[in-house]
Amino acid sequence: MNEILLSQEVIIYLLSETLLYILLLLAALATVSIVRRWDFSHFDALQFRLENRSYLVMSVIAFVILLKVVLLPYFVYTIDALADLVPGAMCAAGVIKANNYGDPLLVFKIVILFLSGIWLSVNRLDLEAKTYPYLKLKSWFFLGIFLLLTAEFILDWFYFSHIRTDRPVSCCSVIFGQLGGRNGLPLGLDIPKLLMLFYLLFGLSIMTLWANIYRLALFVIPFFGVIAYYAVVYFFGTYVYELPTHQCPFCMLQSHYHYVGYLIWGSLLIGLFLALDHTLLHLLFRQGSEKLKRVSLLFLILFVTVCSSYVLIYYLKNGVLL
Repeated sequence: MNEILLSQEVIIYLLSETLLYILLLLAALATVSIVRRWDFSHFDALQFRLENRSYLVMSVIAFVILLKVVLLPYFVYTIDALADLVPGAMCAAGVIKANNYGDPLLVFKIVILFLSGIWLSVNRLDLEAKTYPYLKLKSWFFLGIFLLLTAEFILDWFYFSHIRTDRPVSCCSVIFGQLGGRNGLPLGLDIPKLLMLFYLLFGLSIMTLWANIYRLALFVIPFFGVIAYYAVVYFFGTYVYELPTHQCPFCMLQSHYHYVGYLIWGSLLIGLFLALDHTLLHLLFRQGSEKLKRVSLLFLILFVTVCSSYVLIYYLKNGVLL
């Protein structure tokens, strides 16, 4: 246990998370004070101070959120680096499942990332309006996110302090492999049906965004994200590894594969978030950004292009598919 907590990557990560949480805690306390006394219709000294304080607090929150975004890939890098210390682990897959806190922690981080990004967009709309029409909305939204951030912070410490180095864990081949004929795909899908659904949902995602069919996009895009995850793990990833039995979402993050996993997962997450962000801003505020939409389309196309190119290149080199 001490060996994990004394790891250089873990020390940097936990120290960074602690400092950022303290800043967010102070911001949350200040936000409660601002919301309780906020009244933009009053033109007195108190309201003027609240406006100045709110601008400072929201700037701090936005800055910390951006740093949290940077810490997500560093978190993945950290647990991947711990594979050398945890017996049985070949990559981050074994380390993340070293205890019962790893999977919930990863889910919390992704959910918080998406919610925080939406908060940044609402904050931008509020500041652009000059009259702060969404201040109370974004304040309560932040306080809700802060509760999740508190749970994430607690899970961070519980997770790293409960990783044992005296007990072996399962490697990625066991976690994601189809041992004994077990099908790891959802809904009873096989690979051909998974790929048909993958490209169909990709096409629908592009079409609904391009044609501004936002109510449909709100359902299609998250569904595409789920199917894309399984498609990468159980099909496209095998072409990255050039091994049909190697099914893992984490190994592609390593130097052996030129860190291409960061490009694959990064382009998918960014594309999904920007698409959902644009969709929600349009549905809720009628203020979706066309630039945001175009960038989301570019990232989704980049993701599918990178994944598909591995299959095409392998076929051109070998004349067969895996």
